[in-house]
Amino acid sequence: MPIPTKVRGRGAQSAAVPQRFGLAAREVDGDWLDAREGIDGPGPKLRTTVTEEKARSILSFNQSPDIPFDRSVNAYRGCEHGCVYCYARPSHAYHDLSPGLDFETRLFAKPNAADLLRKTLAKPGYKPAPIAMGTNTDPYQPIEERYRITRQVLEVCLETRHPVTITTKSARVVRDLDLLTELARLNLVVVGISVTSLDPKLSGLLEPRASSPAKRLDALGQLAAAGVPSHVGVAPVIPSITDESIEGILEQAGGRGVQTASWIMLRLPHEVAPLFREWLSLHYPDRAAKVMSIVQSVRSGKDNDPGFFTRMKPLGTWADLFRTRFRLACKRHGLNRTKPVLDCAQFVRPEEGGQLRLF
Repeated sequence: MPIPTKVRGRGAQSAAVPQRFGLAAREVDGDWLDAREGIDGPGPKLRTTVTEEKARSILSFNQSPDIPFDRSVNAYRGCEHGCVYCYARPSHAYHDLSPGLDFETRLFAKPNAADLLRKTLAKPGYKPAPIAMGTNTDPYQPIEERYRITRQVLEVCLETRHPVTITTKSARVVRDLDLLTELARLNLVVVGISVTSLDPKLSGLLEPRASSPAKRLDALGQLAAAGVPSHVGVAPVIPSITDESIEGILEQAGGRGVQTASWIMLRLPHEVAPLFREWLSLHYPDRAAKVMSIVQSVRSGKDNDPGFFTRMKPLGTWADLFRTRFRLACKRHGLNRTKPVLDCAQFVRPEEGGQLRLF
C-alpha cells in the first residue's frame, strides 16, 4: 500500500467514501507519487465549508444501557477539530460523505436548534432529565464562534431550569462562563473537558484544530474556580501513544480543583479503523503494529467491539493495567470522591409560543 500524502492541519488523510451503503468510490486524479513528491506543486488548501440546515427535531433519545444519559442535543454535524480517532466520523457516511476529510471540512449547522428545543420542552408529556451536549460532535468547535448555537441552547436550559451536561475538547467553553456559573448555582450543569495527551505536538497531530492540552486544563481550572462542576476525561487512551499521560493529566486536573474523572479506551468503529491505521502509518510507522496489537488484545482480537457494555469495558492485561493506573492516580489527586447529581425538579415548562408559564 502506498504511503499517503500528509494533509497538514487535518486529522484524516483521505476522503474515501465507505462502501457500506453502495456509494461510488472516489479516486484522486493524478499519480499519487507525483503528489507525494510535490512534482506538480502543492494541492489546493482544504477549506472548511458550513451548510445551514433547517432541522425538524433537535432532541435525540437513546435506549443504550451502557451510557449515563438518555437524551442529547447536537447543534452541528461534522467537527472541525479533526480528531482522527473520533467515533462519530461514520455518521457522515449516512449523508453520502466521507468520514475522513469531509467529516472535518464539510460541516452542518442547525441555527434553529434553540427554538426546536423550546418547543420540545413545551410538550405536555415531556419529562426532564439531563440533556447531554457533545456526545457526537463538539458543541464548541470553531464554528460556534460564529453561530453561537450552543450558547442559545444553554440560554433555553437556564430559562426553563433544565439540567444539561457538556463534553468538549475546546477552551472556548469558558466564553459562556456567565451562563455556566448561573446554571451551576442552580445545580443544573456539569462540564467535561477531554484531554488526550499533555504533549502539544502529539495533540496537534491527533486532534489538529482542538484547543491545546494546556488551554484545556486552564479552562478546567477556570470552571472549577467559578464553582462549575468540572470533569476531566482522559479519552481516548491510545496504547503506546498517549497512555504515558494518564497520571499527568489527572495530577494537573486535580490540582486545578476538578472534581471527577473518567477514561475511555480507543474505539475504532467502522471507517475509523482504516483512518486510524493510515494515521499511524504516516506518523508512527515504527510502532503501528504494536499499537494495533494492543488495541486488538483488549477488543477480543478485533479492531473494535460494538457490544453494549464491552465497548466501554475493554478486557485483558493491558486494560487492567490502564484501569489500575487510572484508579490509583484519581485516589492520589483527590478525584471522584463525590459525583454531582443534577436537579430535575426545578424544570419550568415553556409555553408553545416560547414564553415561560407564569403560574
